[in-house]
Amino acid sequence: MTDERITFGTSRARWVLAATALGSGMAFLDGTVVNVALPAMGDDLDADVAGLQWIINAYMLPLSALILLSGSLGDRLGRRRVFVVGVIWFAIASVICTVAPNLEVMIAGRVLQGVGGALLTPGSLAILQTSFAPGDRGRAVGAWSGLTSVAAAVGPFVGGSLVDSGSWRLIFLLNIPIALVTVLITLRHVPETRDETATGKLDIAGAVLATTGLAGLTLGLIRAGDHSFGDALVLVSLAVGVVALAVFVEVERRSSHPMLPPGIFANIRFTGANLVTVVVYGGLGTATFLLVVYLQTVLGYSALWAGASLLPMTVLMLALSGYAGGLADRIGPRIPMTVGPSLMSVGFLLMLRIEPGVSYVNAVLPAVTVLGLGLVATVAPLTATVLSSVDDHHAGMASGVNNAVARSAQLMAVAAIPIAAGITGDSYRDPVAFSNGFANALWISAAMTAAGAVLAWVTLADRAVRPVDVHHHPHCALTAPPYAQSRES
Repeated sequence: MTDERITFGTSRARWVLAATALGSGMAFLDGTVVNVALPAMGDDLDADVAGLQWIINAYMLPLSALILLSGSLGDRLGRRRVFVVGVIWFAIASVICTVAPNLEVMIAGRVLQGVGGALLTPGSLAILQTSFAPGDRGRAVGAWSGLTSVAAAVGPFVGGSLVDSGSWRLIFLLNIPIALVTVLITLRHVPETRDETATGKLDIAGAVLATTGLAGLTLGLIRAGDHSFGDALVLVSLAVGVVALAVFVEVERRSSHPMLPPGIFANIRFTGANLVTVVVYGGLGTATFLLVVYLQTVLGYSALWAGASLLPMTVLMLALSGYAGGLADRIGPRIPMTVGPSLMSVGFLLMLRIEPGVSYVNAVLPAVTVLGLGLVATVAPLTATVLSSVDDHHAGMASGVNNAVARSAQLMAVAAIPIAAGITGDSYRDPVAFSNGFANALWISAAMTAAGAVLAWVTLADRAVRPVDVHHHPHCALTAPPYAQSRES
């Protein structure tokens, strides 16, 4: 790796920030706009609820299973190289999604996008962590966070406008010029870095087992919506998923270089924070996935306005997350992470008031505002708790584990909650049926986030906690939140 570290504020620093923010922003933007386009995609591709679930989960599955492995890959092969491969891979997959003639090809394209996302997402922050001078890393990641947040903010407007004025296929085509510019800037201005001390084999067995387990559970749960749990393929899929994940746990326990070291869960705070992550992100992912579809199919919103309806959440996160993190530093994470999920639960219950004929200001805005405040109170303290629960040199790996947990939770929830709520088949095209199912899903999401508040209160008691050393090789490629940037990876 080069000994010449980049100083914040220089021309080179701006180029590196542009490359990493564009690459990550492309993935963030894609995730936002796909949700907005789901009803149009469903009509054009003749997709039922299971099809819409697969459009979301086909991307989340490889992203959840491979994001930890890709950090190790970047450490060994070069973080810039893996990042560039991820961006190109994502762009090629986007072309497949753009021209997809049917649902099957679309799902295949989304799987490939997930692989690309797993390669580029940790790489962008790893490049900042290893390229900038130690004293400038915090500012670099802060700038990166602001730039990538813009993608989340403009996504609903971009996606909605493209769907309303042209075709949903344009949302994938948009990735091509972004990827091209990202690759050109990266190859010209971003230094190559790698971990010369990285030893041991890549945990290929763990990655295969994790992917198989998550895929089996996802397939079984989604298929059960139309074929019931007595269906042979449903039973086989669920069995394969459970067995693969059980073997995965044993393999990780015995491996000298596991991608998910079991020892990291020895700390009650780390385990508690990740349990809160499971229920909070599971409930959030499902409710927001269904809300954007509900607003279009039941209330008649355009794609643009359905996507923009969630904008207050993004604005609140941008404006208040820093204050929430500072508050958690002063009083500890227990109270914020109890209040936050509680507010989210209230926000989901307020969504029960969203019915045909109600105005956005009277029904939708209060619900998403309360939900956004709940997210503000939860996310920053959760991140800080995850990072402070392990030794400093393992902060990047801890952040990566929590990221994988969050995405896996969303994956499973989007597969399971719709069937539990009675949203199956073509019910999303029937306003009455979808309204009933949507209400049931909101109750489930509210219960999950309320459980998150209880878990936070029980597991995050304000007592001195010694960080646990997980005896695992650190992966700089997974260092993510600003809180970790003053530490050497």
